[in-house]
Amino acid sequence: MISLPLARRGALTRRRFVIGAGLGGTGLCRAGALAAPATPAPPSSGIPPAVPDTRFDLAIGPVGVNVTGRPARAIGINGTTPAPILRWRQGDTVELTVTNQLREPSSIHWHGIRLPADMDGVPGLSFAGIPPGGRFTYRFRLHQSGTYWYHSHSGFQEQIGLYGALIVDPRAGYAQPFDREYVIVLSDWTDVDPADIVSNLKFQSDYYNFRQRTVGTFVRDAAGQGLGPTIADRLRWGAMNMAPTDISDVSGIIYTYLVNGCAPAANWTGLFRPGERVRLRVINAASMTLFDMRIPGLTMQVVQADGNDVEPVPVDEFRIAPAETYDVIVTPSGPGPYTIFAQSEDRTGYARGTLATTPGQTGPIPPMDPRPLRTMADMGMAGMDTPHGDAAHSDMPRMDMPGKEQGDMPGMKMDTMPAPAPTPSTPPAPPLGVEMQNIAQMPTNRLAEPGAGLEGNGRRVLTYADLRATIPGADPRPPSREITLRLTGNMERFIWGFDGRKFSEAPPIRLRVGERVRFVLINDTMMEHPIHLHGLWSELENGHGAFRPYKHTIIVKPGERLSYLVTADEPGLWAYHCHLLYHMEVGMFRTVVVA
Repeated sequence: MISLPLARRGALTRRRFVIGAGLGGTGLCRAGALAAPATPAPPSSGIPPAVPDTRFDLAIGPVGVNVTGRPARAIGINGTTPAPILRWRQGDTVELTVTNQLREPSSIHWHGIRLPADMDGVPGLSFAGIPPGGRFTYRFRLHQSGTYWYHSHSGFQEQIGLYGALIVDPRAGYAQPFDREYVIVLSDWTDVDPADIVSNLKFQSDYYNFRQRTVGTFVRDAAGQGLGPTIADRLRWGAMNMAPTDISDVSGIIYTYLVNGCAPAANWTGLFRPGERVRLRVINAASMTLFDMRIPGLTMQVVQADGNDVEPVPVDEFRIAPAETYDVIVTPSGPGPYTIFAQSEDRTGYARGTLATTPGQTGPIPPMDPRPLRTMADMGMAGMDTPHGDAAHSDMPRMDMPGKEQGDMPGMKMDTMPAPAPTPSTPPAPPLGVEMQNIAQMPTNRLAEPGAGLEGNGRRVLTYADLRATIPGADPRPPSREITLRLTGNMERFIWGFDGRKFSEAPPIRLRVGERVRFVLINDTMMEHPIHLHGLWSELENGHGAFRPYKHTIIVKPGERLSYLVTADEPGLWAYHCHLLYHMEVGMFRTVVVA
């Protein structure tokens, strides 16, 4: 059943969603005194435990929250959301007893942690799940170090609060010293039932996208680019039943963006002393939101990506997708305050916090950047763009295949457009259909591009091409075979999958134990997809040879073709999916079998 429109559901105004009241009140959104706490601080403080531990009792249960000004129900652990920050140590064996106090099944997935398949926490795949009132004990040895996170892999529980931060200290000590550390967990919150959101998207894919082009933008574009090109551009998009403004499925009209569970008005605050090296462990625990994060006035040294050390990269800004983590070190020389500013990719809202020398200080909030627009390069049609955008540095509009299966363009039947000629490493694309709306005709490597809306903004922006591991990879063998997967979907019908098939229709991907494989991903859709492979590390082929960065989650831009190497060194059934939660739930999920 389609849910009622927002106005009939008593939804709050966009401003109240963006600003919010602050999870649990502002008192929980401060990091406390400059001295390390003698007892563990609340998760919203962002202060990790001072020392690692090996045994934990975690209780999943309902938590009352008030983010937007009205009470709501969340799901947390040990009475908090975000869940407690867990600190482990490389080489130790940890044991976590998890009790489910909900009236529905639950689970915990240890995102990015290398462990046996039966400890991975995906119900129906790696274990049976934790039934209501039940208990499960996770036990595994830690082979790695770094910043990670954990979350539910059951239904939409991640969206309503069941997520938390993980730190695994390296046994040999940190390569980059620091004086202070904070966890910065970014997330998106809604008072609306996530099942209703998906229902609305299936009924109308742009249900939460209120920022369409208008007569005003037509007049401006005609003045800048000419009347003829502007009309042609509008006709092209109209024939496709799509819009270049489709950046995010779910926007700030329904989301409040949080830092450590704190809404922007609550102003999460972390304290520092001038001259200190402050390590910020940034985790994107959002369900559907890519964030662009910066701290105006401070250079961020990126020292770790997805838990793995990289050669330090000085940047002003970086994009972080759901499930990714970045560790950065900042060294404030003055008293500040400095604003931690993470704007959503579609520029409909932001998460905000402050680094300050005393409690109660508030840093200036910068204006959000102009919204980006999709381009034809986003759909693998490089060189066919028409100048257009909300600002000079915005992306140009791009061309899609039809929004409906039978959409036409003048002189071309779009649903019968031939697939691109295959290369030796690229098998023919599946035919267009209900589940595959577009084929990228000329997909390109876009690893050196910062992403839509970030190019030419005057700031140093991190790209995947900047990431270089500090040590060479453990497996020097070349791959023995190549697996090509196309990321596909139908935006109009909100259908997502791999190779034109949703999960229920797709066979598993089979690897042999010890096999070395190259995965090639081609994004045929108009959305970025953060792709996550459970249980096996992905070595991104970004031009650094043996020093390829290890990642567990990789953004694949629209119209992009990228590759990474995988060594199948852990047998079992592994999940492989897009980490945009609603995309995964409607079909962008596969099973990888290592046997």
